[in-house]
Amino acid sequence: MMLNATQCDALRELGNIGAAHAATTLSTMLMSDIGMEVPEIHLIDISKIHEHVGDELAALVLFQITGEVSGGGYVLLHIPKNSVIRLTNAMLGMTEMERELTEMDESALLEIGNIMVSAFLDATAGLLDIIMLPSPPSLIIDMPHAAFQSILAAQDSTDINEVVLFKTELNSDQHKITSNIFLLPNQPMLNDILKMLDKLMTA
Repeated sequence: MMLNATQCDALRELGNIGAAHAATTLSTMLMSDIGMEVPEIHLIDISKIHEHVGDELAALVLFQITGEVSGGGYVLLHIPKNSVIRLTNAMLGMTEMERELTEMDESALLEIGNIMVSAFLDATAGLLDIIMLPSPPSLIIDMPHAAFQSILAAQDSTDINEVVLFKTELNSDQHKITSNIFLLPNQPMLNDILKMLDKLMTA
C-alpha cells in the first residue's frame, strides 16, 4: 500500500501526541526533563526491518494492542543495553554500572514500559475517541531486528509483507538514557486509524 502526504502527516501527529504523553510520564518517573524527537513514519518491507533498528543488544517491552481496533498491532518500548542499567539504576536508587541485569531490573523495565505505553495508548485513543488497551507486557532481551522478525512472524496473517513503523526517540541528558517507542499496526488496524483520522480532519 501507499500512504499519501496527508496520511503520513496525520499519522505522525497521532504518534506525536502519544509519545508526548509517554515522555511526560517518563519525565515524572525520573524527575528530569525528557527530550523527544518528532516521530518518524516508515512503510517498510518486513524483510528490511534490520535497516531501521540497530544491532545493539537491547531490552524490548512488548505489548499487543486490544480494544476497538480491527486486528490490533503492537507497541514496543525499545531501550538499548547501555541505557537499560542507567534507567533501572535511576528507578531503583542504585549506582553500579558494571553489572548484569537482575530480576529486579526486569521487573522495573516491565513496570516502566507498562506505565509509558499505557500513557501512549490513552492519548492516541483519546484523540480517536476509541478504546485502546495494552496486553500484559512481555520482556525481550535480544538484538532488536531479531526480536522484530519474531514478533512479525507471530502475527496471524501470513501474507503481511509490509508494516508501518512509527519511531519516536526519547532521551534524558541528565541520566544519559535513550529509548524508542515503536508502533506496529497490522493492516486492518492501520486502515481503521486512517479512516478515523480522515473523519477528524474533515469534521
